[in-house]
Amino acid sequence: MAQWWTLLTVVYLCSYCAASQHHRKALYPSAYRIKRGTYSLINPTFQHSVEDIKLLFEILLAGMQIQGDEHTLLIPDEELASLRSVEKLEVICEEVLPKRLSDIRRLTAELTQRRQPLSWQDFERTVLTLVYTTQTLARITNKHQKEMWTDTLIQLFQALQKDLKPF
Repeated sequence: MAQWWTLLTVVYLCSYCAASQHHRKALYPSAYRIKRGTYSLINPTFQHSVEDIKLLFEILLAGMQIQGDEHTLLIPDEELASLRSVEKLEVICEEVLPKRLSDIRRLTAELTQRRQPLSWQDFERTVLTLVYTTQTLARITNKHQKEMWTDTLIQLFQALQKDLKPF
C-alpha cells in the first residue's frame, strides 16, 4: 500500500512541476507571434556570435534610434543599415519590443518577480527595451510623463543589474 501512495505522490509532483513550467509567462509574448508581411521569425534574436555582439554595439554607438510612433528603426550609418543581419534587429525593435508605457511597466513588474536569470534572448530584448525607454525619455517634455518613464527606466536598469549579479 505504501508503494502505491509513493507512486501516486511522484506522479502528482511530476505533473505539478510540468504544469507550472508549461504555464510560465513569456516576458516578450509578441516574440512568439508570426505577423503577416514581415520578415517573420518565431522568437527572433540578433546575437548569435561575438561578431553579432560587436555589431550591435557598433550600431548603438552609431546612434540607432527606435521610434515608437512609426515603429521604425533608424540607423544613421548607411553601411551598417544595409547589412543583412540588421533585418532581424528591425523585426525585434519593431515587432517584439514593448512600446507603450503600460506594456513596459508590465515587463518591469514581471522582471522584478523573477528568481532565475534571464535567457540570453530576454536579456537582449530587455537591453533594447532599456535603449528605447531612454530614447523616449529624452523626447518627453511633460513633467508627469517624464517621472513615470524615469521610474520605468530605473526599474529596467535594476532588473538588468540584478541579472548580471552572480547568485
